[in-house]
Amino acid sequence: MSKGLPSRENDFSGWYNELVKRADLAENSSVRGCMVIKPYGFSIWEKMQSKLDSMFKDSGHQNAYFPLFIPKSYLSKEADHVDGFAKECAVVTHYRLKSDDKGNGVIVDPDAKLEEELIVRPTSETVIWNTYKNWIQSYRDLPILVNQWANVVRWEMRTRLFLRTSEFLWQEGHTAHETKSEAEEETIKILNIYSSFLEETMAIPVLKGTKSESEKFAGAEQTYCVEALMQDSKALQAGTSHFLGQNFAKAFDVQFATSGGKKEYVWGTSWGVSTRLVGALIMTHSDDKGLVLPPNLAPIQVVLIPIFNSDEEYKVVINKLNLIGKDLKSSNISYKIDERKNHKPGWKFSEYELKGIPIRLVVGPKDIDNNTVEVARRDNLTKEVIDEEILIDKVKNLLDEIQKNLFNKAKNFRENNSHIVENYDDFKNIFKHKNGFVYAHWDGSIETENLIKKETKATIRCIPLNYGKEKGKCIVTGKPSNGLVVFGKAY
Repeated sequence: MSKGLPSRENDFSGWYNELVKRADLAENSSVRGCMVIKPYGFSIWEKMQSKLDSMFKDSGHQNAYFPLFIPKSYLSKEADHVDGFAKECAVVTHYRLKSDDKGNGVIVDPDAKLEEELIVRPTSETVIWNTYKNWIQSYRDLPILVNQWANVVRWEMRTRLFLRTSEFLWQEGHTAHETKSEAEEETIKILNIYSSFLEETMAIPVLKGTKSESEKFAGAEQTYCVEALMQDSKALQAGTSHFLGQNFAKAFDVQFATSGGKKEYVWGTSWGVSTRLVGALIMTHSDDKGLVLPPNLAPIQVVLIPIFNSDEEYKVVINKLNLIGKDLKSSNISYKIDERKNHKPGWKFSEYELKGIPIRLVVGPKDIDNNTVEVARRDNLTKEVIDEEILIDKVKNLLDEIQKNLFNKAKNFRENNSHIVENYDDFKNIFKHKNGFVYAHWDGSIETENLIKKETKATIRCIPLNYGKEKGKCIVTGKPSNGLVVFGKAY
């Protein structure tokens, strides 16, 4: 293997960028601002996708697909929404190319200008609510519980693999409801699905809450969020769930006949997570040796490596590994046997440490003679030799233990880097030297929020769901505060 990764402590950004590339997760594309997700990186996203898709369907949602292109007039119908996305929109103005008369390839045909410009989807609320107008006539047509897996484009000036790219993959749910309370319940239901997925599958502890008025989704009445703390003590928004009220229904005139024969506007929600979660996974668990994957998300949970000195030994050891593999498969444990002869075991050990495989099994001729297997854990880099007869039970237990260990480690890190402050000087000092989650009283005004952001670069990550239970005084203005909110520096 090549030289080691940069140190997280000394160069977190450099460590992250190198790890993404060297673990074969993704690389920068020749297309500005875009990335190529490589097979190993995409297999992690597929695991996320599969689990979330199952959770959505179990809660009554169905998948659909809507157009990539949105007529410009659609975005003009919801004022807050268009203001929120206007600076990030890519616009299609022509529909044809033609040969350059000077022989320099192709040019845009000036005679092929679109009658109305098309926006490349930054999010789909407008095109979906325009569609819902045709789907919804009566209360009998509700609720509509739809999700789509798609790509979106937001023209980013500063890009970073998985965390911020001009094009990225995501899911976006869009639901329509008869009543306000039903839509609000849907918003919270999805928030809890995201929270469960992050904590139980990704082993990432999260804070649940709402966004401030200035940080909420453009066009929403309320934005709920899950926030996580990365190893550099910066915050990452892992998912959002929006209560849209009747804003988009009114913008697109989506009304329904009630059971009493009256006409009312539909209540809506939207919600989503993206390939940003892969970045969250990396920055939460990984170390200076490479990727660390929680077993519930790892495409390969166990790698099996043969030790041999001759072709004859190789055949015997590979046969043994195949038998172990069958036992792993019957226990629904994903595995890979590395049968390559052109790499030494030490090289393979380093490769799979870099790629974060949770468990490594090593078998050589002596192990076969002794009915033993060497078992190594990726999370704490320990290893032991065990009897083969207890191997499968051992692996099952270790996978559970590793999953719990990664979650507890991340939770302890968050707790050790969370602070309650009572004055603005302490607040500024924390964000000057160490970051983290900072709980502080805020007077609820956008002016104070903007001042804090300008002076410290910290933003309100979430307003906790129990907000209002602990009144106090704002750390900046001294004005009354309804409760503690969580500040952090974000990506």
